[in-house]
Amino acid sequence: MTDDKKIKLIALDVDGTLTNGGIIYGDSNLEIKCFNVKDGLAIAGAIKLGYIVAIITGRVSDVVKRRAQDLGITDVYQGIANKVDVLEELCKKYKITKDEIAYMGDDLNDYSAIEYSYLTAAPRDAVDEILNLVDLVSEKNGGEGAVREFIEYIMKKDNLWNKLVERYKNIGGTN
Repeated sequence: MTDDKKIKLIALDVDGTLTNGGIIYGDSNLEIKCFNVKDGLAIAGAIKLGYIVAIITGRVSDVVKRRAQDLGITDVYQGIANKVDVLEELCKKYKITKDEIAYMGDDLNDYSAIEYSYLTAAPRDAVDEILNLVDLVSEKNGGEGAVREFIEYIMKKDNLWNKLVERYKNIGGTN
């Protein structure tokens, strides 16, 4: 990986990346996941500045759909066994190459997507096989701001982070 390429698509796993990997089950099929608001602000900001953000997860959950809607993520793929198939579909949809994809994941089901993508990252608490494979290891655990750290890295590399900071200084916003 070299720093001269512009990232256009940021693809994210959910469990263990956008969340801490824990799932709480309640009565009547209730499922609860905890998302980090700092991750959310960075995701929403990246979308506002023109990045495509996609969620690709092996599980299916209404909670994920709702969080994606709250953040403005329109490319949400759940119940996915082969994440590379989705990345290839997104390349065709947006007319981009795999050299314009950043991917963050934490476990073995992210392995092939990480190998496929140009810029890769993992939360600090990812499994060893993934930690040894990615370009960047976050200082944060999954669900604790790791995605924010990755997006901030990408946006700083692309000279867009200060633009996002200025936007929030001037208008504020929610995540």
